[in-house]
Amino acid sequence: MTTTHPRRRRAALTAAILSAALVLTACGSSDDSSDTSSDKTAAKTDETHTVKAGNGDIKVPNAPKRVVTIGNTDLPFIDMGGKPVGVTGVEESELSLLPEDQRATYEKATDLGDEVDLEKVASLKPDLILVQIPDAEFKKIEKQLEAIAPTAFWGLDTEWRTLADSIADAGNVKDALDSQKADYEARIAEMKQKYAGLIKNTKFVNLDRYSSSDPGTFVIADIGCVEIAQEDIGLNFPKAAAGADPLAYTSLPFEQLTKLSKYNVITYPADAKGQPTEAFAPVVQTNTWKELSTVKSGDALGVFCPGNNSYGAVLRYLASLDTALASLPAAKQ
Repeated sequence: MTTTHPRRRRAALTAAILSAALVLTACGSSDDSSDTSSDKTAAKTDETHTVKAGNGDIKVPNAPKRVVTIGNTDLPFIDMGGKPVGVTGVEESELSLLPEDQRATYEKATDLGDEVDLEKVASLKPDLILVQIPDAEFKKIEKQLEAIAPTAFWGLDTEWRTLADSIADAGNVKDALDSQKADYEARIAEMKQKYAGLIKNTKFVNLDRYSSSDPGTFVIADIGCVEIAQEDIGLNFPKAAAGADPLAYTSLPFEQLTKLSKYNVITYPADAKGQPTEAFAPVVQTNTWKELSTVKSGDALGVFCPGNNSYGAVLRYLASLDTALASLPAAKQ
């Protein structure tokens, strides 16, 4: 299972209690000519199906036209070609990693903010609402959202592939998901064969540093994109014991970089151009880092991870990892 990264976005929602008038407006007026209400659409046709979500079996339109995404559903839905009418706040650091077309889709949607304005949600007249936020936050607004449109919710512990399947089913983007899955499976199979020797004989360690990290600290990261390399490809990275907190939760002082000499290859976070990320740059600037034999031999590899919560983002990570691994002398033998 892919563990939620500490920096992964969580939408903080403060729910204003909707007035009875707002609820009635959201559900539609008495004008039978309106086709914007999800209740009326369901009443007029049988063009719905049921999806399994964290809040139960939810009846949704087969082809929703006005989808609102809340929390961690924003970017996966867009990644699969979805065009939401409303989205929640995404930090610039995440938006900057998106392909241009996906960013344009995000920016075209109405920004509901970090603290979602439920009146604004209702004004968009959605026929489907997709949500992934903390369970406690969802409970505060569950009834209000369901009064506006069919609402499918998943908790933060939902594995990313399961979430992608569910969003695709609810949001009518299955064709795109199937294509992404095929590309993903092909890439994984290719890399497992291509790097069989590295998988068998090489000890890797993955490092990271967060924008919120204390000065002079780093982490051995065993969550995020590295889980794909570890679990799906089979590369030998250290990870926490079963039941223990991830290694990535423990900050280590720069002095402990010297202990990394027991590993054959170091991977670390880089941007799309292969340069160390701004947060990780202080590590590579230390003399301790520069003196590591792994660094001197060129076996310290920057890898780009635009995210690990959708197939498109993971495929971009795998492309970067493939390029990095191909540079190792052992991969050329």
